[in-house]
This record gives sequence, C-alpha cells and structure tokens, in this order.
Amino acid sequence: MTTSTRTVQPLWRSLVATAALLAVAATALLPASPAAAHHGWDGFETNELVYIAGTVSSEGSWGDPHSHFDVTLDAELPADTPELTIPEELSGPEDRVRVEAALAYGGRHDDLEIVIAPPWWSSSNGLDRSLEVGERFHGVGYINSTDDGLFRPVAFWYGDDNAPVNQVIGNSLPIRAPLPGDAEAGNEPAGDPSEADDPMEMTAPAEEAGTATDGGSQPWTVWAVFGAVVLVVLAGGIVYVRRRTRHLERNSDA
Repeated sequence: MTTSTRTVQPLWRSLVATAALLAVAATALLPASPAAAHHGWDGFETNELVYIAGTVSSEGSWGDPHSHFDVTLDAELPADTPELTIPEELSGPEDRVRVEAALAYGGRHDDLEIVIAPPWWSSSNGLDRSLEVGERFHGVGYINSTDDGLFRPVAFWYGDDNAPVNQVIGNSLPIRAPLPGDAEAGNEPAGDPSEADDPMEMTAPAEEAGTATDGGSQPWTVWAVFGAVVLVVLAGGIVYVRRRTRHLERNSDA
C-alpha cells in the first residue's frame, strides 16, 4: 500500500501543475478590460455639451482603442452651435435640440486634444480617413473631468463642406442635460452615462480585428473554454489515479 501511495502522489501533483499552467495560459489570453483600455463617457462632464471650432493642428494618432489629434481653437466662437447638418443618428428631437443648443467653449485653453472613436467605427459613421493638419473642425461634446484640455465629441464636422460624423450609438446621448431654462422649470435630465452605448467601448468587427464583435463576451468565452479543459483534465486525472491505485494494490497483494 505504501508503494502505491508513493507512486500515485507524483501523478496527482503533475495533474495539479498542468491545471495551474492552463490557468496561467488562459489569463494571458484575456484582453484588457474595456474600462482600462478605452476612454469611457464616465470620465467626461456629460451634464454640459460644449461647442468648439478651429483647425486641426497635429497629425495625431489614428487607430485602436481610439484616435486623437489636436485642434487650435478659433479666437472667436459663436455663442452656440451654428447651423450644421446633424448626423442622422442624432436627428431625434431629444438629442438634436441639445446638440444645436450647445454653448461655445469658454475654457482657458487655445488648443484642445480631441479623442474620438477608432477608424473602424468612424469610417462607418462619416469619417473614412485621417484628418489633415490645417483642416477645419467643428465639434459638440464634453470636456474631460480631470483634464480640461481633453475634449470628446458626440458629433463633429470636418473639411470645407462640414461633413458630419456621429460618435454615439443610436440617437442617445450619454445623458440628456437640461436645456437652457429647463433647470429653472424643475425638469430633470434623462439618461445615465453608465448605460449608454459607447463606440470606444466596443471591439472592432471580426473581419477587421480578427476578434469577436462582442468585446464583453470574449473574456467569458476564454474562461468557459479554460474551465472545460480544466474539468476534463481533473476528471481524467481522477479516473486514471483510481485505476492506477487499484492496479498497484492488486500487484502488491499478488
């Protein structure tokens, strides 16, 4: 009996070590969480839409998880959003009226860094190329809560013809802040930025990124496959150890 126990223990330890190695491998395959990898709406002052206008002043960076570039602001801005073509996705009365009523930027910066969705999203919503230095830019969006030099648009317009680009999914702003006069009337804003769909929180389409289109389900898929493999290894190991133990016990008795 002592011989069988000594023989089986190394086998069992090998199985446990194999399961641990599989756990490490599965963890390494997991992508970074969306909150860590992408800019979310939560980091911006979504209770106040701001209008900006100027010229692109840097080539910036175009790619995942987001694109960004600098804009030098016009010395003088109109009081609110001028007459611009609202992206079709924002043409509903709840959002269109707020985009059109956004007040001009009045902050301390002459230049702002603009952060937008990655090319795979923007190319399907009005922008199929990188912007050029010196190109005209209008945007309506939010200032970052901790970095007031960072601006994220819900919609922007570029070029001499002010081509519109949508930056939110569907006709829903992260939060519908009160319009001028609504606060005095006691109307409450609707919406919750934590519930709004965000193109920067989405994984690129499979044909472009080689990954699943549902970025939220991918980690669960990896863990499900890992769990199944571990269960198979452990179950097979238990069966093998039991058979090996019986075999050694029979040989010992003989």
